Amino acid sequence: MKNTLYLATIEAGKILKQSFKKEFKIESKDIISNLVTEVDRKSEAAIIEIIRKEYPEHYILTEESGAIITDSETKWIIDPIDGTINYAHGIPICCVSIGVEKSGELILGAVYNPFMDELFFAEKNCGSFLNEKRIKVSNENDIRKSLLVTGFPYNTSKSPQSELRIFSKVLSVDIPVRRIGSAALDLCWTACGRFDGFWEFNLNPWDVAAGTLIVTEAGGNITGLGGELYSIYGKQILATNGLIHQDFINLANE
Repeated sequence: MKNTLYLATIEAGKILKQSFKKEFKIESKDIISNLVTEVDRKSEAAIIEIIRKEYPEHYILTEESGAIITDSETKWIIDPIDGTINYAHGIPICCVSIGVEKSGELILGAVYNPFMDELFFAEKNCGSFLNEKRIKVSNENDIRKSLLVTGFPYNTSKSPQSELRIFSKVLSVDIPVRRIGSAALDLCWTACGRFDGFWEFNLNPWDVAAGTLIVTEAGGNITGLGGELYSIYGKQILATNGLIHQDFINLANE
């Protein structure tokens, strides 16, 4: 499966790069700021074709097409462009993200930003890698010295209290925060130590399936925002280097 995962991720990345900053159709989904482009759909179709050729019996869950449901215990979880708004505006901070789940456990994950030529990869119990070089989370143990990253849901205006409350608490103690617009890259950049931690609300499985495995295999810790057991099918996430994890939970829940 690793070879198929690599091939699908790289081929989809080529599609992103070929169409970048060119004219393509852009539509809104449920709300006006939640975009989908024809490149999302081309990327997704290419990924599905590669997977189905080798594993026609496998379950597939994608952002744009939904689910191809089978009885298989193996599920491919696909985001053809994570960071579509960035992509649509010519910002090269976006990626292809593919995770593989077997019997409810993530076993493989790949995230590829073709514009930086960075391919993150993880296999269960085998570590995490960036362009085939092993990566580890940062060793920062003082949350006041950490660099954090977050994102906001498209519908923050409907229930901004939790999102803004935690954001305000972090800023109130002068911790620097970035917002790059791709949850998959937020996780990968935490895994390789560029960020010390990441939190967000209202994510979907395709946003985080690959990235969560990459973080944990790089030595990081992932829970819900209250420290509860995390699931990619949940709606909130806290991913850190582990050393600042409890301090963030304490801060967020004061």
